[in-house]
Amino acid sequence: MLKIIINGVNGRMGAALRAVIETESDMQIIAGFDRDFGAEPLPFKFYTNPEDCSHGADVVIDFSHFTAIPALMEYCVRTATPAVVATTALGDAELSLVEKAAAHIPLFRSANMSLGVNLISHMAKLAAPALESDFNVEIIEKHHNKKVDSPSGTALMIADAINASLSVKKDYVFGRHSKADECKLTDLGIHAIRGGSVPGEHSVLFLGPDETIEIKHTVFSRDVFAFGAVKAARFIAGKAPGLYSMDDLITQ
Repeated sequence: MLKIIINGVNGRMGAALRAVIETESDMQIIAGFDRDFGAEPLPFKFYTNPEDCSHGADVVIDFSHFTAIPALMEYCVRTATPAVVATTALGDAELSLVEKAAAHIPLFRSANMSLGVNLISHMAKLAAPALESDFNVEIIEKHHNKKVDSPSGTALMIADAINASLSVKKDYVFGRHSKADECKLTDLGIHAIRGGSVPGEHSVLFLGPDETIEIKHTVFSRDVFAFGAVKAARFIAGKAPGLYSMDDLITQ
């Protein structure tokens, strides 16, 4: 039985993750961390601060806020607990803490926990070198009107994957308001759309002479992120210390 702690247990993704784990016969939630008390009591131990929790689990799954990362990394290192870090919009300070913690414990981090969206990132990375000399590249992402970061971490993840595969790195262009110059082959446009209740949609367009290739992924429910996090938790349990990603899971 894989014992799980959820960080951000009272958030929307925390609720989705709880529902998915409850259907898994080989997993059990033993505790939850969150700065906010939920509307209803939880059927397991609850802590507003990880430092108050003295016991470890097999894996911590984190869907919280970037400001919660320092306390979580301190807890995971102190208790030697592996972690799946699914929180988005991490800055350089938080990423540095994750990398330092990975020297002591196994850590899995991805800007998007959907297996499908990581596959389209992988496909875009494979296609980009063959199209580099003649095709423009544009990324369009759509999310609900409550999402505060723009562009999405996933759009940047895809852009970084494409750039890493190219012989000449592209310059990121965020929208084109007030721009009066032509779109260069060395530009990589990233565009954000916000509205309604769209869980997430990402399109990668390769636009060449007289033809267009589009790779698209659409999310219909937050459950896909929860399912991906569960796969990541199983993957990382028992691994050696280090920083792991969806590429490692996909190619295992």
